[in-house]
Amino acid sequence: MKDAAPAEEQQKPAVEPIKPPAVLRSNVRLITNAVAEKETRTLFGRVLRQTAAVRRQLTAQELQAFLASALPPASAAAQQLQEAVKQVGHGAADLDMCPARAAPPPANALPEVEMYAHLLTLMFLLDHKQYELAQQVAGAAVDRLSTFNRRTLDVIAARICSYLSLAHERAGSLPAIRSRLLALHRTAVLRHDDVGAETLLNLLLRNYLADSLYDQAERLRAKAQRPETSRSMQQACRYLHYLGRIRAVQLEYSEAKDCLQQAVRKAPTSAVGFRVAVAKWLVLVRLLLGEVPDRTEFTAPDTAAPLAPYFDLTQAVRGGDLSAFSAVAAAHEAVFRADRTHNLVVRLRHNVIRAGLRRISLAYFRISLADVAAKLGLASVTDTESIVAKAIRDGGIEGVIDHEAGTLEAARPADIYATDEPQAAFHARIAFCMDVHNEAVKAMRYGAGGGAVKEFEDATALREKMEEELQAALEEDEDF
Repeated sequence: MKDAAPAEEQQKPAVEPIKPPAVLRSNVRLITNAVAEKETRTLFGRVLRQTAAVRRQLTAQELQAFLASALPPASAAAQQLQEAVKQVGHGAADLDMCPARAAPPPANALPEVEMYAHLLTLMFLLDHKQYELAQQVAGAAVDRLSTFNRRTLDVIAARICSYLSLAHERAGSLPAIRSRLLALHRTAVLRHDDVGAETLLNLLLRNYLADSLYDQAERLRAKAQRPETSRSMQQACRYLHYLGRIRAVQLEYSEAKDCLQQAVRKAPTSAVGFRVAVAKWLVLVRLLLGEVPDRTEFTAPDTAAPLAPYFDLTQAVRGGDLSAFSAVAAAHEAVFRADRTHNLVVRLRHNVIRAGLRRISLAYFRISLADVAAKLGLASVTDTESIVAKAIRDGGIEGVIDHEAGTLEAARPADIYATDEPQAAFHARIAFCMDVHNEAVKAMRYGAGGGAVKEFEDATALREKMEEELQAALEEDEDF
């Protein structure tokens, strides 16, 4: 009898996954109902999630069948999208699959359904790395969107603009659409399209940062209008990421750290690529602040491999070994340049020297500047003397430079037990304990019958007051 249950479970038929054509038809119905009820934000979020679930399974033939059933065949949009999908479908190996259920084409299509068809085609072209075709389709979709002023199109329009920027980024032509994105952002702000304005601002910041135009990005960020509350957590995380990068380049490391940490905390756990990109900048910012990230931050399964160069860099900075730091920076220079963090890595050289000087000052009471230069890997004794003098002036180390002897004399560590500081600390602890004890004792003290007497007096006074009020009321009634 015990083996019967597993056998019955094995005989249960497997649940057949929903095919993309059925999902697309369901999405069209959702869009139609959302437009009729003028409630689009929640429903469009559901539409986009369902589309993302079947995005990788969608074939060229299924997409062509959907376009034929959702758009009027004589429309310019249907012809352009069909032609774009056909160019990709000629090289596809999955065209021999059974066609989707045919549906009669509509006489007119809602603008939301038409833009959804453009969005599906854009996803299909980007997945097949047809970036030039994607640029053409996205450009036509944006031109078509400019003829409408419907709030029901805001969510899909923002996603189309994102794919327009992505297609140009993959093709290496981001600067070509900068002016167009600025015009779209201005239009979205004037139309009070908060979703589009927030998305386009992030696209513009990404466009500027891709060319290392940090000053222009900061000026745009400072003057652009942003909604008080973000409409999308994903866009809020992107904005914090870009702001953190701008602040890091501007030497405002504390604010950069706060922004990057918020971006990591708010980002969804499934966005591994985004979290890794933010973690790279956060590691460097913390190192520039003099902090050393914990080893566990580099050992997560999803982030261990991409953060390996930054872990080696952290080890070199922590040890204060300038030669090891230079070796790591040279070995992973291509990675740092690809991540656009090479500028921050170069700044870390000063922190490595500071850490090395601190270790030397703790290990030696007197050491020649030549030996300091040799330990730090510096070429010139004169440069070493100036670096040590600056570290002493800034409070990084405590010591004195003997210029004539060419030595560094570190300050002797003071014997703290020879001072009154331990006595003062011990006295403060005892005083705190005594105060707590005295307060507890006072809280337990009561006068002999004092509480009962006071309560009786209060009750008597209240009764007398009520009697006086009653007597006054009776006198008023008699006068009336």
